[in-house]
Amino acid sequence: MNGVPLQNCINCLSSILVSLPQIPGSINAMPAVLWFRRDLRLGDLPALLAAADVDGEVLACYVLDPRLQNGAGERRLQYLYDALRDLRTGLDGRLLVTRGDPTVRIPALAKAVDAPSVHVSDDFTPFGRRRDEQVRDALGEVELVATGSPYLVSPGRVTKGDGTPYKVFTPFFDTWRKHGWRSPAESGSGSARWIEPAQVPGRSAVTDIPDLGVDLELPAGEKAARDHWQQFCRAGLVDYDGDRNRPDLDGTSRMSAHLKFGTIHPRTLAADLGRGKGPQAYLRELAFRDFYAGVLHEWPKSAWWNWNSAFDRIEVDDGGDAEKAFEAWKAGRTGFPIVDAGMRQLAETGFMHNRVRMIVASFLVKDLHLPWQWGARWFLEQLVDGDMANNQHGWQWAAGCGTDAAPLPGVQPDDPGCEVRPVGRLCASLGAGVVGGRRCAQARRRPPRRLPAADGRPRRGAVRGVAPVRRVEVKRYGYLSISPASTGSATPVT
Repeated sequence: MNGVPLQNCINCLSSILVSLPQIPGSINAMPAVLWFRRDLRLGDLPALLAAADVDGEVLACYVLDPRLQNGAGERRLQYLYDALRDLRTGLDGRLLVTRGDPTVRIPALAKAVDAPSVHVSDDFTPFGRRRDEQVRDALGEVELVATGSPYLVSPGRVTKGDGTPYKVFTPFFDTWRKHGWRSPAESGSGSARWIEPAQVPGRSAVTDIPDLGVDLELPAGEKAARDHWQQFCRAGLVDYDGDRNRPDLDGTSRMSAHLKFGTIHPRTLAADLGRGKGPQAYLRELAFRDFYAGVLHEWPKSAWWNWNSAFDRIEVDDGGDAEKAFEAWKAGRTGFPIVDAGMRQLAETGFMHNRVRMIVASFLVKDLHLPWQWGARWFLEQLVDGDMANNQHGWQWAAGCGTDAAPLPGVQPDDPGCEVRPVGRLCASLGAGVVGGRRCAQARRRPPRRLPAADGRPRRGAVRGVAPVRRVEVKRYGYLSISPASTGSATPVT
């Protein structure tokens, strides 16, 4: 080297490389991969800031995983696809969408751009945990970095004094509030330098974002979520404490699908909540969301099995008659107007009011004597906001077999604590084609003898010794909406 120190040569070469102009769309050294999942936004996204801290460009990607799409209805998929298109627009087209197994696609993308790290928001669902462990193994020396989560307080952080998880909501809520949460993260499209998907080698697996052509009641995407939330804050939040229990009013926020897909983070919502009764009632619903996420995290089998195993001995109906009753319930043909109105709304819109969800769930389990898993699976297929933790544990609450559940009381139209109002418009579309004319809801004097497998699917031949039945007249209910005086809640924000 003619006596010139090696370090001087290296420093000189580095200066030359740094001074060279960058080719637009080229990939710089030390890029990072940002893998979007349930966080389809750019604002308030800690994982984006973590990826940008690597000091290189960021490849934004989403993997269409067939395993997650197989059980979803058309409306939920349409929301996902619309949200992805909105995200792509926010990135000026720089979102790489691919289809396949994440354990194959994510390592391939990391290798294609020579990224030392892949960044995600943490996923605490049983499926998400298994998938991420498999992806981590497949990445080898490439690090899978989880920053943030879809919750105000991530599962596992709020525990009792002895370190064990809470099983009852009220003490959880008290500790949860004391624990607190961070302010919204200051992130956006300008937080990173984005890699052009066209510059990524081996783009054969890149796919277009599908469009099923399904009309949604509410638009998807980050901008739509923020606009809708601000409108609710102006017009509905102050009266939320009372109006949220009125199916005949538009008194809920309708933010559940946005929260499900992460087009907005609950931190963003919580930051706008003041001390009034309405805002504090809404905060309590956000806490329910965190509570149920924690229950599923601690007891993953509760996704399809009774959390309280004592209920495994409770016998339910099965066989042809049970399946016929289930089909009538799904179609909104039970003869009970409030039940049928809710089920038809679900089929036509992919949404159902939270109070009506409680009613139809209680009806399926405690009047039709069918397994809660059947209803839970149907809801997951139909709901735009279908969320495993919220849905399954809302159903377990209704069935009485979950945490913090009341086994015997149901949501009854003639509860002393309920105010009953005639609201014909809620049920005006109901026809006369109900099972058994205007009579149904078989209430058994004793249950049959065997519980079918808890996988959410009807089973034939599992029940013997069906008891005699009595039938309940629908006329005693009329056209009703329910407004319980209680402030309790079974399922999170809708």
